[in-house]
Amino acid sequence: MASEIAPDVYAMRHSCAHLMAAAIRELYPEAKFGVGPPTATGFYYDIDLPEPLKLDDLQKIEQMMRKLRKKKLRFDRRELPIEDAIGFMREHHQDYKVELLQLLRDRGTTAIAKETGDDTAVDGDQSGVDSVSFYTTGNFVDLCRGPHVENTGQCGEFKLINIAGAYWRGNSDGPQLQRIYGLCFPTKEELEHCMWQMEQAKLRDHRKIGRELKIYRFSPEVGAGLPLWLPRGTALRDELEFLAQKEERRDGYLRVVTPQITKEELYYRSRHLPYYAEDMYKPFEIDGERFYLRPMNCPHHHQVYLAEKHSYRDLPVRLSEYGQVYRYEASGALSGLTRVRGFCQNDAHIYCRYDQAKDEFLKVMRLHARYYDLFGIKDYYMRLSLPDLDKLDKYVDEPEKWLAALKIIREAMIESGYPFREVEGEAAFYGPKVDFMIKSVIGTEYAISTNQLDFLATQTFDLTYIGEDGKEHPVYVIHRAPLGSHERFVAFLIEHYAGNFPTWLAPVQAMVVPIADRHNDYAEEVRNLLFDADVPTGTGGLRVEVDTSTERMQKKIRNAQLEKIPYILVVGDKEAETRTVAVRLRNGTDLGAMPIAEVIARMRDEVVNRRDIELPVIETAGDATAH
Repeated sequence: MASEIAPDVYAMRHSCAHLMAAAIRELYPEAKFGVGPPTATGFYYDIDLPEPLKLDDLQKIEQMMRKLRKKKLRFDRRELPIEDAIGFMREHHQDYKVELLQLLRDRGTTAIAKETGDDTAVDGDQSGVDSVSFYTTGNFVDLCRGPHVENTGQCGEFKLINIAGAYWRGNSDGPQLQRIYGLCFPTKEELEHCMWQMEQAKLRDHRKIGRELKIYRFSPEVGAGLPLWLPRGTALRDELEFLAQKEERRDGYLRVVTPQITKEELYYRSRHLPYYAEDMYKPFEIDGERFYLRPMNCPHHHQVYLAEKHSYRDLPVRLSEYGQVYRYEASGALSGLTRVRGFCQNDAHIYCRYDQAKDEFLKVMRLHARYYDLFGIKDYYMRLSLPDLDKLDKYVDEPEKWLAALKIIREAMIESGYPFREVEGEAAFYGPKVDFMIKSVIGTEYAISTNQLDFLATQTFDLTYIGEDGKEHPVYVIHRAPLGSHERFVAFLIEHYAGNFPTWLAPVQAMVVPIADRHNDYAEEVRNLLFDADVPTGTGGLRVEVDTSTERMQKKIRNAQLEKIPYILVVGDKEAETRTVAVRLRNGTDLGAMPIAEVIARMRDEVVNRRDIELPVIETAGDATAH
């Protein structure tokens, strides 16, 4: 986290965490302190108190923080020998700091292994440390390496926002502390913008909107992390696949379909076993052979490529599939559609010559950009994950091929002109990878798509082509998934649009509202005329429903607005007689009576040209007419 925060902002937020601790020290002298790092938007501190804090207590703490800020208390640094430091903290009954100091003395680190949660799994410097630094702010003294601002007057604009429970050092068998979260920014405007984003995040939560719009659900009888796509959610998926198929056909992709279970030997050949075993579900037996639910599609696509010999003239071969895969996620990591155990990927693999690899990778990046332009995604960058060349046992140990693949990708990224960053040690085991990171309108960052250049598959699957010289040559394989998975991308889109999908994407594009039961037949006729109109969609026609419930007309209109349906078509005696519909939009705009042909023409324009992608502005949680 520290590496992703500007150094001056890091110091300010770190100092603000100390300022909050100093305020708590003034108000609750018996407090025992854990750790208090900066975060992407502020800071937190883990604290042990005899009584649980209430949200109302945050205002009292914040007032004390402001009082101490006015005093411009210095952040004074001093060093102590490690044994003196342990004695000092023990004398002040700071048990958690004593534990950290003992770890520093014995192991030279307080780190915890991410994989196991076991601090003994991190060796650190076995000789330990001889001395440590402390910072004093008013009456608060903390074990800390810094850095800090000069005084509390430089702690920026802050706001305490929440209290949560947190196990000490992530150990559920250990004591539970109270974690106080705060925001901190250099200016009041930035703080207010962050608070607006947080409020919007509540309004746009894909779990809430997904339930309200009947997009998907989970069933305990089916299993955690296995979403059930309801009819409206399925329509949304169909439309995304329709879009992807068209764009991929334009770029020369060939669609394939492959099975969701696979014999064990295939994954040993691909080396997903043993490298990827912890993310796969346990095997099962069929007729004495072991099978796995597939966690990825690439080995299957390699088998499709091997179905026939390829000449250098045939390349590149681009195989695409919306393929269902299954990967293990711990129950605690599951979250709505963003972290699931079964998902459907917008997957493809490109088999090309070495001299084609850069151009093909560049085309993949430009396909991403076309999608992002379509959805109005402005804030995105590429994250190039590099191998850690000092720990090649994690990867396929062929440095010269790693560097060749890395050169191709880096050149393509530079030529694309799209922003990118480089991160060491996060590459896939078979090659460097590029993640496309996109931000929603409320600042949430999603890793939507992963793209990789793979040189290992050539060896493990003998993927070759016949060159001009009549000899076999290895192909390079590009793994790409611009729209990621249906699950994560739909979660993003729900948040991005706040459920107000553009007409072309909306699960229900129009709701016909008959004023009385006697108008139901005409309403059905209108529905059929719209569906049969020559408007290409992923579901075979315009998605139109008729509300034949016994509710009053105004309630039906209100319900359609709450369901965020773009067009509401009201029909009564007058409309039936004149062969028209009274058109309302979900934002409350009344377009008046229109001939059915005119409504079809308007909707066709929005669907075919995929217009109407302006992002909605939400004023309040109850404003169903926001658009």
